[in-house]
Amino acid sequence: MASLKEEVLSRRTFAIISHPDAGKTTMTEKLLLFGGAIRDAGTVKGKKTGKFATSDWMEIEKQRGISVTSSVMQFHYDGYHVNILDTPGHEDFSEDTYRTLMAVDSAVMIVDAAKGIEAQTKKLFQVCKMRGIPIFTFINKLDRQAKPPLELLAELEEVLGIESYPMNWPIGMGKEFFGIYDRFNKRVEQFRADKEEDRFLPLNEKGELAVDHEIKKSSLYDQTLEETMLLEEAGNEFSEERIAAGELTPVFFGSALTNFGVQTFLETYLQFAPSPQARQSDQGEVDPASEQFSGFIFKIQANMNPAHRDRIAFFRICSGRFERGMSVTLTRTGKSSKLSQSTQFLADDRSTVNEAISGDIIGLYDTGNYQIGDTLVGGKPSFQYEKLPQFAPELFVKVSAKNVMKQKSFHKGIEQLVQEGAIQLYKTLHTENYILGAVGQLQFEVFVHRMKGEYNSEVVMEPMGSKVARWIENEEAVKESLSNSRSLLVKDRHGKLVFLFENEFALRWFQDKNEQIKLYHPMEQEEAR
Repeated sequence: MASLKEEVLSRRTFAIISHPDAGKTTMTEKLLLFGGAIRDAGTVKGKKTGKFATSDWMEIEKQRGISVTSSVMQFHYDGYHVNILDTPGHEDFSEDTYRTLMAVDSAVMIVDAAKGIEAQTKKLFQVCKMRGIPIFTFINKLDRQAKPPLELLAELEEVLGIESYPMNWPIGMGKEFFGIYDRFNKRVEQFRADKEEDRFLPLNEKGELAVDHEIKKSSLYDQTLEETMLLEEAGNEFSEERIAAGELTPVFFGSALTNFGVQTFLETYLQFAPSPQARQSDQGEVDPASEQFSGFIFKIQANMNPAHRDRIAFFRICSGRFERGMSVTLTRTGKSSKLSQSTQFLADDRSTVNEAISGDIIGLYDTGNYQIGDTLVGGKPSFQYEKLPQFAPELFVKVSAKNVMKQKSFHKGIEQLVQEGAIQLYKTLHTENYILGAVGQLQFEVFVHRMKGEYNSEVVMEPMGSKVARWIENEEAVKESLSNSRSLLVKDRHGKLVFLFENEFALRWFQDKNEQIKLYHPMEQEEAR
């Protein structure tokens, strides 16, 4: 049996990030195909065929063709145990994505070759950079007309501020896409090979095709040789250390939809991506190969199986070995319990897991005991991992049950969906009316959809528009008389006071008039740490 350290070294846990429609979910499907986890990759937009992407399991995702939840999938490939987290690309769900990025050791960034670096890609990249997460880049959709590859590299460096090293280089694009010149493996991979065994063509010592082939006759082949020569002379040097530090991104070109370049990417990624890394706790750094079991919950999802009304807590194992039935302590409460119901995922396909290792993601059945950010530890000493970030919502609505006779299911639905973290709950001080806050409008639409579909509760929403939310460091300095329509005082679900300001001007005016009150934004605290 392999030692714990050997097993940890075989783990690769990564998130796929991108702007919507860059091909993120398609890429996830193809990786699962190589891992033998699925036999038939469904495309995200295959609505008429009834085939849906494996990672898009929620009903609303199937209707809209977008990912709005983070899915977790696992497979084995070439001796590695891979955990993929497919994150929502839609900016309205950036909070879910941000927390997911806390649970991975590296990220794969998908870029649409025709559009280059887009807004959401930039946002998610900044999160990875802030946390020092190594990034691997896959430039997708080369089978369509696209921006020149040198321009795409320049965008990576200018827009994102990260240096790049192209592991391969496209020979043409669109209708004249011949394949990729693989600098790393010293071969050409053909886009249209008649036989599988003819797909790879070797290069000679000069870096030119070692065999006679029609690609040689194309001016695009000559252009590729010129550009790769330019990269050798003026490009960045390959450095494993700088990749691990998140300072250099290896770049791969291909087409996820046609499954071209994906296997080459996967094999090279597994070689250079980090295995599980040490994590900070309030008792210092925790080694992933240490024997003591520990980890944290980064996501909670209710009703993954609506027939059973279940709740799953997504748990990242950070050290030691998980064994089903083991006793653990929930650090926040100090209470002990047995982890007897546990699961592994392929989207909504689940199987009971009896054993898992540091780096793996498992699902724990939750009866309402867990919160996002909770640490579970086996044995002594007990400790707490770093807190997960909390976003300040920007949009707010008043919410109530349409049918007063269904208050019970209304309250249960709100309680469970709020615990998932996509929407935040606030209450007015005396009347305790419910106010929901979210980063984007789509979160409210998903909330309404799920309240009706999963809890049989129709809701009435009254928009309050955008607000600037600020928490209060010194609550004792706050008087209720300060609450008005421009600076509404409410409580969050933990009972902490929060001001909802009408706009930035109202916030500044309030601060000028009430210097004794110290306000803060939760993300600013996170960045300061």
